[in-house]
Amino acid sequence: MFEKGLVQVYTGDGKGKTTAAFGLAVRAAGRGNRVLIYQFLKPPSLELGERLGVERSGLPIRWEALETRWDMFDSLRNERDLSQTRTAVATALAELTETAAEGRYDVIILDEIVYCVSIGVAALDAVKKLIDRRDPHVELVLTGRGATPELIAMADLVTEMKNVKHPYERGVGARPGIDY
Repeated sequence: MFEKGLVQVYTGDGKGKTTAAFGLAVRAAGRGNRVLIYQFLKPPSLELGERLGVERSGLPIRWEALETRWDMFDSLRNERDLSQTRTAVATALAELTETAAEGRYDVIILDEIVYCVSIGVAALDAVKKLIDRRDPHVELVLTGRGATPELIAMADLVTEMKNVKHPYERGVGARPGIDY
């Protein structure tokens, strides 16, 4: 358990936000900390390398994911998907607020919650409530594009990943084991 848990935000349009958060999870678990990773907008049905790695590592890292229909390309234009996702995110944040307040985990990672706030499927007030009500020893890591000035002000550490050059621009698609 940490003497004082901090709030970290990994944001920006560059690659590496989730990767950095999972790296921190491995480091924390390696030091004996209890770690929870909760992924928003990445349904449990997605086979993601970071989840497979955590499962195969044997480290005591728990991961959960939001049970909702979400497609990164189509759902932003689908009012039904947006509405269902707003409801699911609100429920998840309420549960995670209780979990953080109880101090059951030393590190809680909320992957893509920053993006959820930026696109309006998560309420900034709900994230603030989670931050304010967490056990003071809990370290929070929030990831996603589009961190708002308000969210940045709530954080103790903010890292912005900047896209300088990406193979996608040359038509190279996402690669298993590297990009997901």
